[in-house]
Amino acid sequence: MKSDIEIAQEAVMLPITEVAQSLDIPAEELELYGRSKAKLSEEFLAGLKDRPEGKLILVTAINPTPAGEGKTTVTVGLGQAFGKLGKKAVIALREPSLGPCFGIKGGAAGGGNSQVVPMEDLNLHFTGDFHAITSANNLLAAMIDNHIQQGNALRIDTRQIIWKRAMDMNDRALRNIVVGMGSKADGFVREDHFVITVASEIMAILCLATDMKDLKERLGRILVAYDLDGNPVTAQQIGAVGSMAALLKDAIKPNLVQTLEHTPALVHGGPFANIAHGCNSVRATKAALKMADYCITEAGFGADLGAEKFFDIKCRQAGLKPGAVVLVATIRALKYNGGVPKTELGSENLEALERGIVNLGKHIENLGKYGVPVVVALNAFVSDTQAEMDFVRNYCESRGSEFALAKVWEKGGEGGTELAEKVLYALEHKTSQFHPLYEDSLPLRDKIRKLAQEIYGADDVEYEGSASKKLQKLVDLGYDHLPVCVAKTQYSLSDDPSLLGRPQGFKMHVRDVYVSAGAGFVVVLTGDIMTMPGLPKSPAALRIDVDESGKITGLF
Repeated sequence: MKSDIEIAQEAVMLPITEVAQSLDIPAEELELYGRSKAKLSEEFLAGLKDRPEGKLILVTAINPTPAGEGKTTVTVGLGQAFGKLGKKAVIALREPSLGPCFGIKGGAAGGGNSQVVPMEDLNLHFTGDFHAITSANNLLAAMIDNHIQQGNALRIDTRQIIWKRAMDMNDRALRNIVVGMGSKADGFVREDHFVITVASEIMAILCLATDMKDLKERLGRILVAYDLDGNPVTAQQIGAVGSMAALLKDAIKPNLVQTLEHTPALVHGGPFANIAHGCNSVRATKAALKMADYCITEAGFGADLGAEKFFDIKCRQAGLKPGAVVLVATIRALKYNGGVPKTELGSENLEALERGIVNLGKHIENLGKYGVPVVVALNAFVSDTQAEMDFVRNYCESRGSEFALAKVWEKGGEGGTELAEKVLYALEHKTSQFHPLYEDSLPLRDKIRKLAQEIYGADDVEYEGSASKKLQKLVDLGYDHLPVCVAKTQYSLSDDPSLLGRPQGFKMHVRDVYVSAGAGFVVVLTGDIMTMPGLPKSPAALRIDVDESGKITGLF
């Protein structure tokens, strides 16, 4: 059996100019990055505003397990399947981070015969967007320290600097550091921290900004520190907005690539859903809606994280109205939720499936709270039995969800036509009455409690003393109207990764709270979630190599 990278390397890609032609994009409106990648010009994007919008489809999943779910693979395969049915569709995805690529997860370009290519470029440096975001983040950090060194006219309290440095790599040693050591000329000694680039507020801002003007306004609102009187200090006051925007000038433009079957894909931005808002850029999604009849996008990790933030943050801010949502599951993952060890998932076990399917049921229930029709996609494995597939089908249909098998890893678009037809049926015969879970006017504490109780299934929320004080300060500063972005483990509906299935009888533990004022949401850190991951005992980096001809191996 060929690996994902072998399949991708054997693919025959069209010149990106030909892919653009299928969307009526003139060659002169592309900014080429070689033969297979391009950015869309600002002039082209501006010209899309008067076109009608297509229909928006979100792909999400149950909570991830070591058994795998294949959400991106299904997203890509669904887009290819729309093409097989003669429908004009564009896929809108996030860019992969180098952190998981060299850590534990590997690449994020789909898999099998449902991949976005060039796979190696996409998973590595791509068009440099992440590097630009990292540079802008760290320029602001350097300017804060320089402001303090040069006299500290803003009277910044060096004990209350919120802004952290960033790096797009898993490096636990950088979570907590000390800067300014050395001579007087080396700055003031203080504690500092790093986040992974996908958790940087600059990433969130880039993904939520509608244009350069909006980008600069958001950059200016970033809260970087408090002064000695407890008043907020912003990036605008530091004077960093113009230079940060200059670094992001090209990064703000969506990237155009293709799938193995030449379906157009806009891949842009990449915040994680467990520590950030988990969606690709608003610009890419809106452009895709204007360029095709259907835009198929995905949100990170399970529906309790990615889909919730897609609905409550991205759709709220951008005015998006999804027509349908695809919920990806596998029988293997459901049996894992039912207590079956990873080594035994290939054997039929209807009892374990019945125990574990409550995880899928909770996600179906949650998605129904947003008023959007649900289609369950069962990502098929050769070990699945007919009895197991029938059990899942009956379970979903009894709860009002459409159901389809997806065999897109094996068969590409052809293996996704059943799913595509069910999605089209949902779009045409079921009415989406999308609405966020909560209103802007709901107090922050009540928003957090509503998410904890209605989406995660918690009994209540408990706060560490410092977190409760920080939350009250944000209320006092006027941030009470903002939506909430919960940083939480992806492996469980709760904030405890060991609680599988549908946990009940627990309290969500909040250990920190801060505002991303430029992005426009309040971040709530729960459990043991880290904004700078570490490498595992055996990182994927140990298996990645490149030969003398430049051929990369070990990516997956």
